[in-house]
Amino acid sequence: MANFPSEFSTKAGKYIKKLDAITKKRIEERINKLEEDPFPQDIERVEEFKGEKVFRVRVGDQRILYIVRYNPNKLIVVDVDKRLRVYD
Repeated sequence: MANFPSEFSTKAGKYIKKLDAITKKRIEERINKLEEDPFPQDIERVEEFKGEKVFRVRVGDQRILYIVRYNPNKLIVVDVDKRLRVYD
């Protein structure tokens, strides 16, 4: 499968920088796996976003929201946050 290098929104990048070292490492490892396979079995589509197909995966109580682009191949991390806040 093709590799999908990741790109982060400003909001997602700032949030990840503030995380504790263990959570940050878990998020980064999960994003690295998504770069190799952007459609794992535990993926869910986020219906609240219109126009773009936004997907989410869980990492503990954190959620990673992302978009997959194909030309060129790219994984865009839209948001990372706790479950209760990520959909606001």
